[in-house]
Amino acid sequence: MDIKKLAESLNPFERKVLKVLDNFSSLHEIMKITGLKDVEVMRALQWLQNKNVVKLKEQQKEIILLDENGQRYLKYGLPEKKFLEAVEKSATIPEIAKKSGLSDEEITISLGTLKSKAAIEITKGKELIVSITEHGKHLLQHGFLEDQFLKEHFPKELSSLNEEEKFILEGFKKRKKIVKVELSKIINAELTETGKKLTKEKLEEDLIEKITPTLIKTGAWKNKKFRRFDVKINVPAIFAGRKQHYRRFLDEVRQKFIALGFKEMTGPIVETDFWDMDALFMPQFHSARDIHQAYYVKEPKYGNLDKALVKKVKEAHEHGFNTGSKGWRYEFDSKRTHRHMLRTQGTACSARMLASKELQIPGKYFAIARCFRYDVIDATHLVDFYQTEGIVVEEGLNFRHLKGLLKMFAEEFAETEEIKITPGYFPFTEPSAELHAKHPELGWIELAGSGIFRPEMVKPLLGRDVPVLAWGIGIDRIAMFKLGIKDIRQLFSHDLDFLRNAKVI
Repeated sequence: MDIKKLAESLNPFERKVLKVLDNFSSLHEIMKITGLKDVEVMRALQWLQNKNVVKLKEQQKEIILLDENGQRYLKYGLPEKKFLEAVEKSATIPEIAKKSGLSDEEITISLGTLKSKAAIEITKGKELIVSITEHGKHLLQHGFLEDQFLKEHFPKELSSLNEEEKFILEGFKKRKKIVKVELSKIINAELTETGKKLTKEKLEEDLIEKITPTLIKTGAWKNKKFRRFDVKINVPAIFAGRKQHYRRFLDEVRQKFIALGFKEMTGPIVETDFWDMDALFMPQFHSARDIHQAYYVKEPKYGNLDKALVKKVKEAHEHGFNTGSKGWRYEFDSKRTHRHMLRTQGTACSARMLASKELQIPGKYFAIARCFRYDVIDATHLVDFYQTEGIVVEEGLNFRHLKGLLKMFAEEFAETEEIKITPGYFPFTEPSAELHAKHPELGWIELAGSGIFRPEMVKPLLGRDVPVLAWGIGIDRIAMFKLGIKDIRQLFSHDLDFLRNAKVI
């Protein structure tokens, strides 16, 4: 590299730092000599390193710092010194306290410290009498070693202490907020061969970094020298702000459903047992409810429901309503159905839609629903997750239409053709099916549960028996396909490096 050109490329911070590197190498030393801030020195050193002028070395070292009381004692003096000054020849504890202005705690500490140094003698009588010894007088005259220690330059490396200083440090560490020892990163700069050659060059001080209107107007730029810029030097990557990768994916899913003619349906996160389970013809004793282990709300414990609708659902559970079914044949608990809980499944949105006056027949609806369940967290399971729920309501629909929908969802959203549809079971659908797809890393995983809603669910809510195709997609798992993620937990990662480099769809 041309040393002359390199010298002309240095900015003011680099020039200031380079001038002192022959004699000083630590960050703190350079800051002290140059008068630059730590961020300015660090920036200059990093730039010089990029230009192969210096090598930076980092070390972890224990550093001693003055704490709150240490800084106060440095300014106003140690309490034991004030105590000894207040004694003169002899005095009682109250007299010493009044004269010195020390607190009770400082008086106690001073007594112990000075006694251990043989600087005072204590005589017991009606009151404790403190007398100064010859050694105490010597300390007042020549100073305390602890006082000298506080006047040292801080921060100070622990490894630089001699045996006497280490002894003083241990004594201070037993006392309140005088010193603190922290693990600190020490940065040292070492000149390279290029750097050593560069220090011998004359470094121009008055180099122009930018052209101003004044320079152009006056023509002063003609007599000035411009700083050289090397466009070949690597610059740090700039990461532009962007939407979180999973949020972006969910927005894309929403737009695709809307483009396919679906309308979005919604529902509250805090649901009642009624909409989350009972309206789905899921009996209150059914083992399937154990799978949906719910987070129940403590306050308010119960919610309000339409009494007429609850009555219809109750009749469906107990004897089948007017569907020709015998129902589940148990006594429905009307109080339990009012309990508040965090939504465990997006199907609650479908139940609400069927009972809504806004439902249109024929009609296609979807929801991206946030759900909550007790579960063991692993690569494919979370306790807080999203489901994409949907229904198609129309006369004449059958299971073949459902299979076509599932195949389309797998191809459209998971971008995979390697799928299989297997029999399934859900209390609210008959027939029922599960959609599986093959992940390149995790193998076959379940993507969706589906089926045709049973009349025992549809008639109490809708008032008539119409075929309703229904599905619930584990959209988190589809996102894993689309985003190339092996662990579902990465969807909600706070790792900046991962988020910056995450796949953009």
